[in-house]
Amino acid sequence: MHLREITDDNRDIVCALRVRGDQEQFVASVATSLDDAADEPEENPWYRAAYCDGEPVGFVMLSWNVPDDRSGVGKYYLWRLLIDERHQGRGIGQEVLTQIVDLVRADGATELYTSYEPGEGEPWPFYQRFGFEPTGEVDDGEIVLRLTLSAR
Repeated sequence: MHLREITDDNRDIVCALRVRGDQEQFVASVATSLDDAADEPEENPWYRAAYCDGEPVGFVMLSWNVPDDRSGVGKYYLWRLLIDERHQGRGIGQEVLTQIVDLVRADGATELYTSYEPGEGEPWPFYQRFGFEPTGEVDDGEIVLRLTLSAR
């Protein structure tokens, strides 16, 4: 699995990635995510497609080293993580998140934040297994999580 930039050559195929129907309430589509990135440049959006064996299988987007550390959200924030429904259950999400953690740690980060909307089928168990912990804060109805990054 590797992360690849999204370009005019792969944008359409990456935008075609979809989560299962019961997960749509928890993660926006790739197209919506790219629109959000364009609409909010102050968030320093950084995004990539996840590829396995030459095929796009997922999408990840972060707020990368945001200069004005927003309260409760942190300088490095996992904004979106989407694994296509056909490729879930293979450990790709964990592998993407492991690569992201390595990248932000290499950039000097000591914490990575994310958030999720609570509900039936929520992604909390995935983040909990990875080591994220609730901060006690809620941002726009979403529970804020923090992963403390140890030095390697």
